[in-house]
Amino acid sequence: MMAEPVKLIGCFSSPVVHRAEVTLRLKGVPYELITKDLNNKSELLLRHNPVHQKVPVLLHGDRPAICESLVIVEYVDEAFQGPLLMPADPLARTAARFWASFMDKEVN
Repeated sequence: MMAEPVKLIGCFSSPVVHRAEVTLRLKGVPYELITKDLNNKSELLLRHNPVHQKVPVLLHGDRPAICESLVIVEYVDEAFQGPLLMPADPLARTAARFWASFMDKEVN
């Protein structure tokens, strides 16, 4: 059985796109990076993220698009084989989510 294709819509200069790429690489998931010019948003980006019109966007086979880097990290961690990236313990996982969210809001 062939694996469903994984595509990541992004751009080279975005730290949130890099977060999604690192997650895919750590899990060993082959993917295609589709780079977009954010000053001239493509039909592909607008179709798959019509609400925020931002990258990254993960496309996995025929499933609905997954938007927002932290959501992509959690999806990839749960949907693909490989080492767990988030702690198994619920309290530790909650703390990891807190700090990831904090970094998103305070650093970006």
